Amino acid sequence: MTRNVYLDYAATTPVDPRVFDAMSPFLKDQYGNPSSLHSVGREAARALDDARESIAAEVGAAEPSEIIFTAGGTEADNTAVLGIAKAVRRDTGRSHLVVSAFEHNGVLTPAERLAKEGFELTLVKPGADGIVSAEALRGAIRDDTALVSVMHVNNELGTIQPLFELAQITHENEALFHTDAVQSMGKIDFDAVGLEVDAASFSAHKIYGPKGTGALYLKRSTPIQPLLIGGGQESKKRGGTENVAGIVGMAEALKIMIAERPAEEPRLKAMRDKIIDGILDTIENTVLNGDRDFLVPHVANFIIKGVEGESMLLQLDHKGIMVSTGSACSSSSLEPSHVLLAIGCPPELAHGSLRVSIGRFVTDEDIEYFLTEFPPIVHRLREMSPTYEKMYANT
Repeated sequence: MTRNVYLDYAATTPVDPRVFDAMSPFLKDQYGNPSSLHSVGREAARALDDARESIAAEVGAAEPSEIIFTAGGTEADNTAVLGIAKAVRRDTGRSHLVVSAFEHNGVLTPAERLAKEGFELTLVKPGADGIVSAEALRGAIRDDTALVSVMHVNNELGTIQPLFELAQITHENEALFHTDAVQSMGKIDFDAVGLEVDAASFSAHKIYGPKGTGALYLKRSTPIQPLLIGGGQESKKRGGTENVAGIVGMAEALKIMIAERPAEEPRLKAMRDKIIDGILDTIENTVLNGDRDFLVPHVANFIIKGVEGESMLLQLDHKGIMVSTGSACSSSSLEPSHVLLAIGCPPELAHGSLRVSIGRFVTDEDIEYFLTEFPPIVHRLREMSPTYEKMYANT
């Protein structure tokens, strides 16, 4: 019987049963609108306040009001990039943006839209190690820079960026600093005040919470033009009735992540290292993307030379193993990953990428099964390739 082995936790996570239980009352009996003044509405408002206080404390916000709830990480990214950049231009006239070249499209696409609306956009490239260096940012930032956005953890590579140093450089130039922290929240240390970020984006469904729920940390002094207007919710920074059940679930999910991290982090690191060593030791002509010393515990990304990523994914899926060839948000595209291109990977090799990401419900037996089934799949696909032997016979 084929096992079902889910190794795509960077794309999304299953909802933890404990999170579902926390959400359930707000999908049934406690269904009130938190803006309503009657008792059912006040119950919802209290739950919303409690969740805001809990999340603010866990991410190191100075006060709960700095947490703005959204419908996910992409909305949080859009709100930060579009809203902060336009507010800074309005207030100071600055109209230059610096964005890392391997951001999630939730950041890149709004930045590109701003470039069509009169902003100047500089894409700063990470090194081959998957890290945006201080030197690279210093070379990109200018006196008229309004906003810098660099993600905390790259969603495809799993590499951790030096946020504190990058934020300091940004502030030395009197610009504001935003980070997409979707892949880091609850998984590694994140302290908004300590890291000196002005804004940070989060998502519930990466931490065993519900889809369609996210948050934006917005430092009290950070100006913003809201994207969604027409309601007074979220301190008039994001109009629309709040998803109370989802927000309660996000707060519970983050609380569990933080509480269990001391035991879970070494377990995930051991499994990740077993995957890395198993692939590199048993399959020739493979490359680990990104600096191994700066990876989050749950992600590893590889180039498997001479094989298309889509073919590997489908063959693994036939065996009940679910992985990714890159970001879930762009997996339907036939274009090579912009992340791998940004770190200097040739397009022909970028097509052969594989991202393995693990989480709470993955077992050692799952990893053993993956490492048993994957090498024969690569061998068969290379045997079918008309060019593999010619290109890699002597490597």
